[in-house]
Amino acid sequence: MAESVAVIAVCGHEAAHGRALVPVVGGGVSVVSNGRELFRSITEHGRRGEETVVVPMTLGRDPALVADTARTLRAVPAAERGTTVLAEPFGTAQHLVGWLRAAAGRVSEDSAVLVTAPSGDPFDDAELYRVAALVRRYGRHPLVEVAFSDGDPDLTEGIRRCRLLGARRVTLLPAAFALPEVPGPDGAQRPPVDRAGPLVSAPALRRVLAERVNDARRRLREHGDDGIGAGLTAADNHGHSHTHPPGQGHDHAHAHTHGPGDAHTHAHTHGPGDAHTHAHTHPACENPARGHPQPHDHGPASAHRRHQESADAADRVIRSTA
Repeated sequence: MAESVAVIAVCGHEAAHGRALVPVVGGGVSVVSNGRELFRSITEHGRRGEETVVVPMTLGRDPALVADTARTLRAVPAAERGTTVLAEPFGTAQHLVGWLRAAAGRVSEDSAVLVTAPSGDPFDDAELYRVAALVRRYGRHPLVEVAFSDGDPDLTEGIRRCRLLGARRVTLLPAAFALPEVPGPDGAQRPPVDRAGPLVSAPALRRVLAERVNDARRRLREHGDDGIGAGLTAADNHGHSHTHPPGQGHDHAHAHTHGPGDAHTHAHTHGPGDAHTHAHTHPACENPARGHPQPHDHGPASAHRRHQESADAADRVIRSTA
């Protein structure tokens, strides 16, 4: 890592809020959780006049970490944050599929694969099922299941499901920086359990981290982009989607309250017969007026849908997949 820049790795549930990364990131990298820890770290580097690059340490399942990190950076007064740039996240869901496929390729074909991770919010957890389905679709293991180290189903239940589906051996494959603990015997007969990992080796992790830092510095130098604006929108569409049946188009009236450049939330109210409630979060609005309505119409069968990467693109990644 370049000596002329301070690097801050911001961690969420995928990295056990930093505990999983402290031993492997190498010297010169500060490992913090978002919020007060990140705020203090930014101001400390800013007071020393250091150029600082902040890297959200997500593998693609936690876009809210990116958006929350951007909000924290924006909250630091400009005079205190100095030259600070928000890098692209460490990984994307496409990276995660690629890393898991590579790791699964080293697992014996006669073993079931149990993809594991710490639990996040419902949408983070749903994303893990999608990722695991792609690993199975493009891999050689007929049985790929999902379990959470601190959620439902937990690892014991995941192993039980694998056994009931005919597995004679189970390999825990972490889809996170944190390695799962192999659960102890629960009194029931179960197949042997192995643990693969880490998902990304320490040298590869440091190499990818350096790529994110170098790319962020280049973007700032060549385009004057500190990455914060893009980071604020990272979690957009990471939530409920809804589809209107034919003949049930409706009007949405958006009530906005925000200042110039602020991100804002749209609350939608539906008329009789609509069976869902949802909220959309949008990037900063160019209109600085407060309290302005923005009605829009949905025709029959129109839909808001969460963007999903296509299965065909699962192998393609932005930069290094280590």
